[in-house]
Amino acid sequence: MKIEIAGALYSADIENRYKELIPLAQAANESLENGTGKGNDFLGWLSLPKDISEQDLNHIQSVADLLRKDCEFVVTIGIGGSYLGAKAVVEALQDSFAPFKTKKGATLLYAGNHISEDYLYELIELLKGHKFGIINISKSGTTTEPAIAFRLLKELLEAQEGKDFATKHTIAITDSSKGALRKLADEEGYTSFIIPDNVGGRFSVLTPCGLLPIAVAGFDIKELVRGAKEMMLQTSAQVIGEENISIQYAAVRNALYQSGKKIEILANYHPKMHFIGEWWKQLFGESEGKELKGIFNAAVDLTTDLHSMGQWIQEGERIIFETVLSTATPKYEVKIPTDKENLDGLNYIAGKRVDEVNKKAEEGTILAHKDGGVPVIRIELPALNEFSLGQLFYFFERAVGISGYLLGVNPFDQPGVEAYKNNMFALLNKPGYEEASAAIQNRLKKR
Repeated sequence: MKIEIAGALYSADIENRYKELIPLAQAANESLENGTGKGNDFLGWLSLPKDISEQDLNHIQSVADLLRKDCEFVVTIGIGGSYLGAKAVVEALQDSFAPFKTKKGATLLYAGNHISEDYLYELIELLKGHKFGIINISKSGTTTEPAIAFRLLKELLEAQEGKDFATKHTIAITDSSKGALRKLADEEGYTSFIIPDNVGGRFSVLTPCGLLPIAVAGFDIKELVRGAKEMMLQTSAQVIGEENISIQYAAVRNALYQSGKKIEILANYHPKMHFIGEWWKQLFGESEGKELKGIFNAAVDLTTDLHSMGQWIQEGERIIFETVLSTATPKYEVKIPTDKENLDGLNYIAGKRVDEVNKKAEEGTILAHKDGGVPVIRIELPALNEFSLGQLFYFFERAVGISGYLLGVNPFDQPGVEAYKNNMFALLNKPGYEEASAAIQNRLKKR
C-alpha cells in the first residue's frame, strides 16, 4: 500500500503548511502511543492487531463455522461501527452476484442499522421457513435500532426453530459485565464475545464485532489481522515524519483544511469499495466533526458518479479536495472483443483489458480535477484482498487519531449523536423523558 500526495501540494503555501504540520503530526502520533492525548481511555484499537491471539481467532472461526454449517442465513444486528466495518470488508471481497449463485455456507444479512418497517417486514418474510442465526452486536443492548430488530428476530427464530436451536445459534457481542444484552446472554446461555471497554464502535472492525461476521461470510480473518499488524508497525511512532504514511495523510489533509478546503471526497474506481467509503465517512466524520470544526466527508463511486457529481467536483465551489482509493490489480481478467461493424467506435480499445480502460479513466479524471483546482491525494492498494484491507483500515484509524489531535479535538468521543436520541425518546414518551416530552410538544405546536 502506498500514498501519493504531490497532487495535493498545489501551492507554496500548502507545501509550507504541510511541512510545518509534519512535526506536530509526529508529536500527535507519539501522544497516541503514550496515551497522553484526549480520549486516551479509548485507545485499545492501537494494539488490537498484536493483542488478538491465535486462540482468539480460532474461537471466532469455530463459531463462524457452526453458523455457516447450520444456517442458510446469518443476520448481523448492529448500527454504526458495529456493522459498517464488517459490511465494508464483506462487500469488497465477495462475488458481486453472490446472492444469485448457489454457494456453500450462510448468506450474511444485516439489520438494526436503521428503523425501516418495510425492510424489517421483508427481512422477516425472507427468513420464514429458513434456518437462520443471529449475531447481535450492542454494548448496551438498549440502542433503539438494533434492539427493535433483535426483539423481532429473536421471536421469529424461537417460534420457527425452537428454543434450543435459537440459543445455540444466537451470538451476543457485548460488554464484559454490564448492560441488557450481557444480562440476557448470561440468562439465555448464548455464546458471547466481548467488545473491549477501550475500543469505540467505529474502531471495532478488528474485534469480534467485525471479525465474526467476516468469518461467517467465508473470508480469512487471520490475513485481515496480519495486514493490520503490518500497518501498525509501518505507522508506529518509531516511523518518523514523512516515512509514516498515516502522518503524511493527516498532515496534508489538515494543511488543506487550514487553507479553506472544507470538504474531502473519497473516490473509488471499484464498485466493491462503496462500503469502505461508508465506513470511512463514519470514522472521520464522527471523530473530527465537533466543536464547530472538522472536514466534511463525502464519498463517490467512479466512474459512475462522474455522470452526476462529476460536474460539481470539476466546476463547483473550490472548497474541496479529493482522496482517490485505487486498486493496482483486479482479481480477474476480461478483454474487450473486436466488433466487425464497429458501430460503437470501440475497436480502438479492442484487445485491451477492461481494467486498463478503467485505469485510464482514473488517470484522466485526476488530471482533469487537478486542472480544475481540486487537490488530489491518491492511495493505492496492491489488490483487493484481506491483507490489503487490514492495512487500509488500520492506516485510516491511525491517521484519524493523528488528524483529530492536529485539529485540537477529542477524536474518540461522539457527544453530538445523543441529540437526536433525546428528541426521539421524548417524542415516543419514553419513561423518564416526561419533562422533555412536554417541552418538545410545545415547540412543535409553535412551528
